[in-house]
Amino acid sequence: MITKHATEQTAIFFSVVKWVFLSSIVGVLIGIVVSIFLKTIALAELHQSDVPFHYYYLLPIVLVFTVWFVKTFAPNAEGHGTEKVIEAVHKRNGKIDIAVIPVKLFATVLTIFAGGSVGKEGPGAQIGAGTASFIATTLKFRKEDRKKLVICGISAGFASVFGTPIAGAIFGVEVLIIGVIMYDVLLPSFIAGFAAFTTTQFLGVEYTYFDVRFYQSIALDIPLILQVIVAGVFFGIVSDILVTTLTASSKKIKSLSYSPYTKAFVGGSVLVVLTLIFGEQFLGLGMTTIQDALSPNSDLSNDLPWYTFLLKTIFTSITLGVGGSGGIITPVFYVGATSGNLFGHMIGSEHIALFAALGFVSVLSGAANAPIAATIMAVELFGLEIAHYAALSAVISFLLTGHKSVFNSQKLGMKKSGALSIHMGEDIDSADVALEDKEATRLKSIQERLQKKAKELYTKKNARKKK
Repeated sequence: MITKHATEQTAIFFSVVKWVFLSSIVGVLIGIVVSIFLKTIALAELHQSDVPFHYYYLLPIVLVFTVWFVKTFAPNAEGHGTEKVIEAVHKRNGKIDIAVIPVKLFATVLTIFAGGSVGKEGPGAQIGAGTASFIATTLKFRKEDRKKLVICGISAGFASVFGTPIAGAIFGVEVLIIGVIMYDVLLPSFIAGFAAFTTTQFLGVEYTYFDVRFYQSIALDIPLILQVIVAGVFFGIVSDILVTTLTASSKKIKSLSYSPYTKAFVGGSVLVVLTLIFGEQFLGLGMTTIQDALSPNSDLSNDLPWYTFLLKTIFTSITLGVGGSGGIITPVFYVGATSGNLFGHMIGSEHIALFAALGFVSVLSGAANAPIAATIMAVELFGLEIAHYAALSAVISFLLTGHKSVFNSQKLGMKKSGALSIHMGEDIDSADVALEDKEATRLKSIQERLQKKAKELYTKKNARKKK
């Protein structure tokens, strides 16, 4: 018995040492690559004003070039990054072409420079996963170990781009399978995330944290809790609109019988026209608008049009649909913060910044099916005082978004209602969701009773008219 126990503990000890060492090395390397990526984006945004005309006039040409560049040198770098990484983990044991790293970096920087409505987190995760996959392949790791190291790379990529090491690491694990967290990868993911985040900080990367300060005047009271519950429902609807629009537009654009270059040019031209009509705030990362939505200064938070989150959804859908390179998470943050700002104004709340912060994380929770990472992110970005409200809102949004996601390669590991029938393990994009037989019978019975009651009321109303 003692020998068995000693054997078990020894094996676990060496496994822990192995993965602490590997994940630390991988995290540092990813931190270096991601630092180059983030600094290049910052430099590109800084030089947008050097163009002798409005920089977004470049969109049609840049999108055409981006489509050609990605198709020619690394087809797996298409889309918003995270989607391809999840697919690689589930279908290719984490094997990713090393060409993805420079191609994704360059294509994303170029798209953001021209004003494409994309983010930087997805490419960061793809760069991290690609780096980890290259290391695992070079060192001839087993398939299982390569897959595990690539998941660490995803977490390190998210942690170093988010600027939230715990939430980023959790997000990298939680985003793979809905309702399931891979506990065997938690330790190396945390270590890789911390190592990458520390490296980027050491190399001078600056992160945006939000000095909201709404918690100073907020107490835990019943009316506010009820408002947060309603807000969670609202954010679930917003998440549903976002995911549905992105999915529908992508399918519609793909179905058009034109060359990808024609679609890219036309899509870029449409974005230019929309920008001339509605303004530049819907282009690029949109960090200024996010900061305004979260600002305790009412002069800034009150100036946002109510339709801001809808227009950002449209801009992002077009950019990604026609071949722009970049992530989806920053636009999700934008949609969440601005829709939260709108909700706060709709209910006449004095806590506009609170609801903007809740929207920031709750729409992420619903659209990406990551309620735990979203809650932790709320704490890391906005402070511990928001934790209880964020958890409530994020989970409600997660449930009400349904079995949808901005990442179509996510696997289903749970169903969000006992009344539904789904097949576990399917890709969310191909999931067949239906009512359980008992629930379908019960719903049909309720519908028949309502129809019968409506018919009776209609008959009585006509009978009174005749009298």
